[in-house]
Amino acid sequence: MSVTSAGHLPSAKAKVLSPIAMLIFGSRWLQLPLYVGLIIAQGVYVVLFLKELWHLFAHAFDFSEQQIMLAVLGLIDVVMISNLLVMVIVGGYETFVSRLNLQGHPDEPEWLSHVNASVLKIKLAMAIIGISSIHLLRTFIEAGGLASGKTGYTETGVMWQTLIHGVFILSAIGIAMVDKLSNASIEGAREGAREGARQHAAN
Repeated sequence: MSVTSAGHLPSAKAKVLSPIAMLIFGSRWLQLPLYVGLIIAQGVYVVLFLKELWHLFAHAFDFSEQQIMLAVLGLIDVVMISNLLVMVIVGGYETFVSRLNLQGHPDEPEWLSHVNASVLKIKLAMAIIGISSIHLLRTFIEAGGLASGKTGYTETGVMWQTLIHGVFILSAIGIAMVDKLSNASIEGAREGAREGARQHAAN
């Protein structure tokens, strides 16, 4: 019996797809340019991060404590968006396009071993909440000047940003609850099938 280059035995019979099925299944590769585009966008964020970091370094002795804090929050915001991009690029490609075969690689992300569409949605929702939290914190810091009129924010703008952040949190909770109920339903169906098989075997 022949052995593949990876050292595993080939499957007994490879499934042959019809031309239509091959076309539909192969259409997933149309997403490849999208992920390449996201990689380019991440490169732009690296340039933006270095630009903001240099701006902070150049004005380290001129900025007030609040200005330094806002600059640092801006850097954290760029990093979190970059993390979101990595999650979408790696997790999305692994889930919807093709396997990356990173099993055993020392740098394999811990979350990638059990990633699927549901897990990816929850992680993206949490990442968006984190990014929104950073923006909201920056707003609250700058909103201290509302009474003096030295800020570009308004009370209505701050209120709407807070409400939108709350909607993000509620959406993440809803996604997690739906995913939990869906997994419980699937597990219940599997358990029922196993119980039926045991009863059938017993009879």
